[in-house]
Amino acid sequence: MFSPKATRMSISLPTIAMMTALGLVLSGCSEEKVETKEIVRPVKVVAVADVGEARTLDYSGSVKARTEMNLGFRVAGKITERHVNIGDRVEPGDLLARIDPTDYQLAVKSAAASLVAAEKQVETARLAKTRAEGLFAKNVTSKSQLEEATLAYDQAVSTRDAAVASLDQAKNQVRYTDLTSDQTGIVTAVNADIGQVIGSGTPVVSVAVDGEKEAEIAVPEMDIARFRPGQTVKARFWSDEGLVLDGRVREVAGSADRLSRTFAVRVSLPNDPRVLLGMTATIETAGESERSAVSIPLAALAEKDGRTIVWVVERGSDTVRSREITVGDFGADGVNVTQGLKPGDLVVAAGTQFMSENLKVKVPAGEALSAQAEADQLVR
Repeated sequence: MFSPKATRMSISLPTIAMMTALGLVLSGCSEEKVETKEIVRPVKVVAVADVGEARTLDYSGSVKARTEMNLGFRVAGKITERHVNIGDRVEPGDLLARIDPTDYQLAVKSAAASLVAAEKQVETARLAKTRAEGLFAKNVTSKSQLEEATLAYDQAVSTRDAAVASLDQAKNQVRYTDLTSDQTGIVTAVNADIGQVIGSGTPVVSVAVDGEKEAEIAVPEMDIARFRPGQTVKARFWSDEGLVLDGRVREVAGSADRLSRTFAVRVSLPNDPRVLLGMTATIETAGESERSAVSIPLAALAEKDGRTIVWVVERGSDTVRSREITVGDFGADGVNVTQGLKPGDLVVAAGTQFMSENLKVKVPAGEALSAQAEADQLVR
């Protein structure tokens, strides 16, 4: 007898078993596909830059004459005349200023009178010596009297010679009351004026001698090692942006200024009529790097087996590999690496904790182009 219930049971059990088996197979295939799927992780990279490149040092100063004379009187006195002003050109022998010569002229008269008296004394001593020699020849006087007369004559001659020297000195002092120029140049400063009483040697007029010009700059101690005598530098001028000259470091101060703590550096400039005294000049030179290093962000650092590493992107395969580095120091812009990297390397800049050897990565298109352009520029 046919039983509908029994028929339903016989069909449904095999079907259920088949469906269960099929579900397990499909589940296994799905898990296998998940396990074998390749992981590609997006990353942010940076092209390392060379911080060992020379940086440009530039300092401003003023153009001066290589030789500048501070002229003053060789005697003291009151200034009665001044014949030059700032900017005047002077030639050798030109009168610059004069002090009152009255006292020195009186000294000349006094010295001349002393010389006349000394000459009279010499004549008197000569006559006495001649008389003593005659009497001694006739055995009238003793030899000691002759020796006394000879000594008196010699003393009178010495006194006369001293009077001659005093007169010459007094005449020189009269000449020193006129201040004259020794060389051709331009008056750059007037430090005393008519009516002022000055001492000997006090600067009265400053004259910049014609000839070679130079720029004087003040360099701080951190950069003074970049300047050395004979070094070639560039000189630019505020008055003319197109005027660029090759200068040469002539002198580097051996000690720093007590107040500013800077070193004076004098740079010789070629003879160019466009360069005038007092112009502002900017001296440029390249600062040499003390070591070869590259700079990376601080977030790019990682650690592996106790070593400091970074993850570098291989350009051809777009995979990352760890590379051990040596850190030099830390700066405001990141970390300076002295070994292990070179300019142009692409370094993972963030998410280093998710990196592993030969991990496939994806660099965003815009970032990749920027890094490639920066790397190409560094290689050039």
